[in-house]
Amino acid sequence: MLVAEIIHEKISARLSPSRLDVKDESHLHAGHAGAREGGQSHFRVMIVAGQFEGLSRVARQRLVNDILREELAGPIHALTLKTLTPQEAENS
Repeated sequence: MLVAEIIHEKISARLSPSRLDVKDESHLHAGHAGAREGGQSHFRVMIVAGQFEGLSRVARQRLVNDILREELAGPIHALTLKTLTPQEAENS
């Protein structure tokens, strides 16, 4: 299974987001430190979830990092997160 699929499955299962975009941007980092041959190491993720309501930006990111703990210890070298509540997404 691709790392992007694992990210999608784990976040979907824990947060039931109304929107979840997972982009593998590894090709943009080819030849840089942490870039693995074959990619699947650098990701940009956008999550819109009601569970972020009342959480600070840092708390939201910690929550997602906890969900992806195993992947962050292994194949993921870089993870860029945009975490929004449904209301924030509607207003942006």
